[in-house]
Amino acid sequence: MMTRMNLPAGTPDPMALVETQNLVKNYELGGETVRAVDGVSLSIERGEYVAIMGASGSGKSTFMNMIGCLDIPTSGDVRIDGIATSDRDGNALAELRNQKIGFVFQQFNLLARTSALDNVAVPLIYAGLRGEERKAKAKAKLEDMGLGDRLDHSPAKLSGGQQQRVAIARALVTEPLILLADEPTGALDSKTSEDIMEIFQALNEQGITIIVVTHEAEIADRAKRRIEFRDGKVIEDVAVSNREAARP
Repeated sequence: MMTRMNLPAGTPDPMALVETQNLVKNYELGGETVRAVDGVSLSIERGEYVAIMGASGSGKSTFMNMIGCLDIPTSGDVRIDGIATSDRDGNALAELRNQKIGFVFQQFNLLARTSALDNVAVPLIYAGLRGEERKAKAKAKLEDMGLGDRLDHSPAKLSGGQQQRVAIARALVTEPLILLADEPTGALDSKTSEDIMEIFQALNEQGITIIVVTHEAEIADRAKRRIEFRDGKVIEDVAVSNREAARP
């Protein structure tokens, strides 16, 4: 199988769904320059299930924001499905996010006074779909998440696990290539966390590329590959050898 190791330096990887080349992100804090991400080059192929780990301040969240097209690198490049992001403006990046990436966050980020159905339909507004088509697609995704009887419920009427399943349905409704999850179980109890990770596992088995940012070893053990950050650099990039033991 071809890998980055077989390619000349600087050559885009034709197999990569996500690729970064010498990625750098600097911040100015207190008159000093802090390098949050420091020259990271890696690729993630279609169908992978990757856990990105690291302590607070390690650079993992900054890295996630850049591969999610939520933040702009100081230097270096990010490619999503072969598309370079460095020369795209804010509108173009928003379009790329909507087409290629679904997001799941720790705190769910649902609209408080809006039904589950309408929360899931929001990304389809930006995709240009009409009202009835939006509702039909949103309903189907909520049913996939086992929430067909909760379509009209606002977030306040849903448990934490149900809210996260709404958030996953919202992330999937545009049929993205990548599901990018930032500490997706951080606000959930252990049993509910297991349920959510089983959903991710099933989605990956269906072919969706999963990238989970986490500081929890138990969550990382569900992935197929673990990438660990420290001081803005990748210090470990390995296959998860004990993954089968982590399965329920």
